[in-house]
Amino acid sequence: MGARVHSGRLIGVVGPSGVGKDSVMQALAARHEGVRLVRRVITREADSGGEDFEAVSEEVFAARARAGAFVLHWRAHGLRYGVPVSVREDLAVEHLCLVNLSRSVLADAQAMFPGFAVVHLTAPGKVLAARLATRGRESAEVIAARLERAGFALPGGLNHVIRVENTGTVEEAAQAVWAQLQPERVAR
Repeated sequence: MGARVHSGRLIGVVGPSGVGKDSVMQALAARHEGVRLVRRVITREADSGGEDFEAVSEEVFAARARAGAFVLHWRAHGLRYGVPVSVREDLAVEHLCLVNLSRSVLADAQAMFPGFAVVHLTAPGKVLAARLATRGRESAEVIAARLERAGFALPGGLNHVIRVENTGTVEEAAQAVWAQLQPERVAR
């Protein structure tokens, strides 16, 4: 395990579908002490695979959003996603928290969380297409729609953006991200 070098920071991980966000995040959490993965709440079937998430209905999600149960929430790909307020507990005990975010909430996250940084993972279209087909969660039409959105730019005004092309192994991408997350590379 790597040494603990961070304290109480939220890192938003973004990139197109199939780029390997969850795999890279899992690799970082497995290899470095103090790194936590934020478990999102999603209006997706529980058995759909992928990341560890809490599956809820649209009605439950809407009720929780109204009750203030999320620090961030958004709609994408026909689903609703939420980051639970419990993330603040991990941040308070000085964990580095990684969360798969939508580009649409990055500015809000930056405004809410001191030291917030963005890890932007990229890969060529043919790599993304192959990965999406392999995971088997989406139809060919859904894959095509996701690939169309793959090149969208990040919003302006973000203070700390780390860009890593994920075309090799998960370990290589995780090492590249970790190297750029070191305190001397990303100031608080």
